[in-house]
Amino acid sequence: MKLKLLIPFAIMTLLLQFCSRNRGGNLTVREIHETEEALVGANRLLVQKDREKIVSYLLQNNLALKETASGLWYGITQQGSGTKVQENMLVTLKYRVSLLDGTKCYDSDSLGVKHFMVGQGGVESGLEEGVLMLNEGSKALFIMPPHLAHGLPGDGIRIPARSVIVYDIDLLKVEP
Repeated sequence: MKLKLLIPFAIMTLLLQFCSRNRGGNLTVREIHETEEALVGANRLLVQKDREKIVSYLLQNNLALKETASGLWYGITQQGSGTKVQENMLVTLKYRVSLLDGTKCYDSDSLGVKHFMVGQGGVESGLEEGVLMLNEGSKALFIMPPHLAHGLPGDGIRIPARSVIVYDIDLLKVEP
């Protein structure tokens, strides 16, 4: 059985066991701990598989990106000389979002530039983490595993469930 099918099956099995045990009353501390351990283990496996996909992509495309502790991969292709991004600053950027296979999902050419207040949510957590490394005028490439992008469900429009996404950005403006 393929890993893609095995992991959701394992999670569903654990959830069904969890629910069926709870019909008769309260769960024991041990049952809760066992269920949490199983879910954490499944999540670790998913994060590792995502990392392997990204490393393979980097090797195939001869990219030398760095990885943060959270799992964001980044490469600053041009370091800007303007204002350094900090939380609660408004940033404006041109962008292109694609999947690892090159499928374009979104871009500023068709949707307009993106504006957001750093640290306020509303964008991918990986994007917020990445722009905090930049100055106005910077250009960068970010590769975000699902837990830093759109998670298990995807965005419900153009980004499928559990997708690794590639963000190519040009940081146009940083305002306090």
